[in-house]
Amino acid sequence: MRSNGDVKSMSFQQLLVKGLLKLPASLLVKMSGGTPISIDGNTMDPRMQFLMAQGMKAPAITTLSPQDARTATDEGLALLDAKPRKSVTIINRAIPGPDGNELHVRVYVPAENPMHKGQPMAGMVYYHMGGFVIGNLETCNTFCSILAEDAHAIIVSVDYRLAPENKFPAFVDDAIHAYDYISEHRRDFGITSFQPLAVGGDSAGGMLSAVVCQEIKRKGGNQPKAQLLIYPAVDFADESGSMKSCGEVYPLTSEIMEWFAEQALSSEADLEDVRATPMKEEDLSGLAPAIVATAGFDPLRDQGEAYAKRLSDADVKTTYICYDTLTHAFTAMSGVLPPAKAACEELAVKLGRMLR
Repeated sequence: MRSNGDVKSMSFQQLLVKGLLKLPASLLVKMSGGTPISIDGNTMDPRMQFLMAQGMKAPAITTLSPQDARTATDEGLALLDAKPRKSVTIINRAIPGPDGNELHVRVYVPAENPMHKGQPMAGMVYYHMGGFVIGNLETCNTFCSILAEDAHAIIVSVDYRLAPENKFPAFVDDAIHAYDYISEHRRDFGITSFQPLAVGGDSAGGMLSAVVCQEIKRKGGNQPKAQLLIYPAVDFADESGSMKSCGEVYPLTSEIMEWFAEQALSSEADLEDVRATPMKEEDLSGLAPAIVATAGFDPLRDQGEAYAKRLSDADVKTTYICYDTLTHAFTAMSGVLPPAKAACEELAVKLGRMLR
C-alpha cells in the first residue's frame, strides 16, 4: 500500500513523463540516441524510443532478486499506466485454488447497458504478464478496466502463483483451475450462463490462455468463446527471428527471457511439455476463435505471429495484428503513450465484437 506521499510523488513523476513525451518527435529522438530505431522494417514511435532510453538506465531485472525485480517493475509500470476507467466497478475476491491454496482475483464490472439492464454479461478470465516471475493484479489493472468497458464484459483477473517460489506447473495449474472454477460459478460473478467464458492474457498470460484452450480440448470440454493472446510467450525454446533482432530492446530482452525460464522451469525437460511450450502442440484444430496481437519491437513478435498462422492453418478463426511502432508491455503504458492507449482500446473493441 502506497502512502499519500508516495502517490503524490508518483503522480508528479507521471506528469513529468507526459510533459516530456509532448516534445517534438525530432527532439525526443535526439534525446534518446540521435537516430530513429528501425528493426526488421519497423520504425519505433519516438515517444516509445524515449521511454526505452530512460528505462535502460535502470539496473536490468536479471541483476536483481525476483522480489526486488517485482518491486522495480511495479514502480516502473506505475509511472506509465493510466488510471482504471471510472465507470468500471472493481472488486477484489478470493476463490479456492488447486492443492488447497487460495487464489486472489479481481473482478471488473462495466456500467449497466440500458438496453440490457439487469441481464448477465459476457465474461473473460484474464492472466497478467510477467514471465511467471513478476507481475500481479496491478500489472494489468487499467487494461482490464478498458476491456470491461469497451468490450462490455465482466473481466476476472487471476493472481496466479509465481516462480521461483512456485515453479512450473504451479502457475499453469492455477490458470486452468481458475478458468474451470469461474466457469462453473459464473453466475456468482454476474456472468451469463448461456455462452462460454472468453480467456485472455498478455505475454506469460497469453501463454496461459493458449494452454487453457489446449487443455480444455484434451479433456473434451467446451472451448472458450474467444482467446485473446497479446504478445504470447508460446515457445520458451525459441532463439530465432525477432528473438535475435529485437533481443536487446527494452523492456523485454532475450536475456530477460532466459532469466524468466531459469526461474520458472525446473529443468530443460519442461520445455518439451506442451503446457510450458504450447507451440509444440501438433494439432491446434478446434480451439477457440483467436485474436493474436504482437508488437513490432518485441522478441516474442515472430512466435506470436507463427502461432496465429498455425491457428489459422488449423481452421481456427483468427485475427492477427502487429502494432509495429510499439514494444512489449504496451498494455501497461496507456497513461503516457497514446499509441499504446489506442492499441488497448482497439483490442477491447475487437474482443467485444467476438463476444457478441
